[in-house]
Amino acid sequence: MTAPLRARFGAVHRLDFYDEAAMQAIVRRAAGLLQLSIDGEGVSEIACRARGTPRVALRLLRRVRDFAEVRADGRIDRDVAEQALTMLEVDELGLDDVDRRVLSTIIHKYAGGPVGLQTIAASISEEPDTIMDVVEPYLLQLGFLDRTPQGRVATARAYAHLQLEMPDAPQARLPDL
Repeated sequence: MTAPLRARFGAVHRLDFYDEAAMQAIVRRAAGLLQLSIDGEGVSEIACRARGTPRVALRLLRRVRDFAEVRADGRIDRDVAEQALTMLEVDELGLDDVDRRVLSTIIHKYAGGPVGLQTIAASISEEPDTIMDVVEPYLLQLGFLDRTPQGRVATARAYAHLQLEMPDAPQARLPDL
């Protein structure tokens, strides 16, 4: 929500991402409504990769259902969910292709940052608003990204998750006398 829209309401509340138990309940309920054959581990696998966002969980559940219909007789368990989500390039933390492109761009093209939002957006052909509203909040929550006055910086956790070695901090140079 934009700041002007938020300001029109008398009470301002902060919305957090949903926790794991709530996400599992959402996936389980949706699976029931869709009349899917899914076990608890399948529910858990989808829920933990849904970024704490019900809309994402429901989208993933539908894609896993499609995969299960074609490759697993319509039954969803942890293995089927893992296979489907791997095929969709959604990793164990819920990062997708756009998340990885943002992190990879900061790390590889801009030496880990700092780099501005507009530059990141232009580098990956994505809208700055999409990065700021969809990608950044989750990367910030995971501790993969820092926002500084100079721009976005990839953290040690981002390097570790992408299985990259974090470069040493540049050494301060003394002026030649």
